[in-house]
Amino acid sequence: MASDAARAVGVDIGGTGIKAGIVDLERGELVSDRVKVATPPGAHPPDVLAAVTQVLSTLGVADDTSVPLGVAFPAIVKNGRTLSAANVSDQWIDFEAEKFFEDGLGRDIHFANDADVAGVAEVRYGAAKDQPGLTILTTLGTGIGSALLYDGVLVPNSELGHVQRAKHGGDAESYAAYSAMERHSLSWEKWAKRLQWYYSHIEFLFSPDLFVVGGGVSKHADQFLHLLDLKTPIVPAVHRNNAGIIGAAALARG
Repeated sequence: MASDAARAVGVDIGGTGIKAGIVDLERGELVSDRVKVATPPGAHPPDVLAAVTQVLSTLGVADDTSVPLGVAFPAIVKNGRTLSAANVSDQWIDFEAEKFFEDGLGRDIHFANDADVAGVAEVRYGAAKDQPGLTILTTLGTGIGSALLYDGVLVPNSELGHVQRAKHGGDAESYAAYSAMERHSLSWEKWAKRLQWYYSHIEFLFSPDLFVVGGGVSKHADQFLHLLDLKTPIVPAVHRNNAGIIGAAALARG
């Protein structure tokens, strides 16, 4: 077990599940079980707080304020305030979420966007480690999250899943997220054509040096990444479903 100074707790709040674990910050690995509970129906703030308290109690750290705590959340997060809400209650929009959690948990926390913390996990311990220039991490799931990392430094709240499709209507995630593949029963090849449009568009806008693909579907990277024709290297994320926990913990330590 790592020393207390080298550990932190990460909590990853999603639209369907809330996951947490204790992380060794030297290795970027979980040193506890990964605890998961279902996100309460409606995902209203008091219910989510109660669920977070439950997972911290299960980990045995609910009252241990000596271990830093980071929380990842599916929203634009600025100065501790959530400015949007993805697959959670609209009550989170323009909400002092960080203060709400700190008051409810009785401790300081570090609160950030879920895709951004996944980017932090990959840049510190994963596919983007020591990568110069611009890395763009995307999480393909219910939506498309993104993290911009320049020379290892996070540029927060990029929201590149919401680039518009111009005359075609809608945004990128409604067309190319993993949920769109499931919704329209697409083959890997047909879904890859949608991803080709998306990554080509982002490549044109930003000229990145590396794409990292995260989210649960990254474990199937061998089914679709080779179908994409890009100038930019594109690789699967290393930490997949644990990236939110690991990144949130890493940010809590600073």
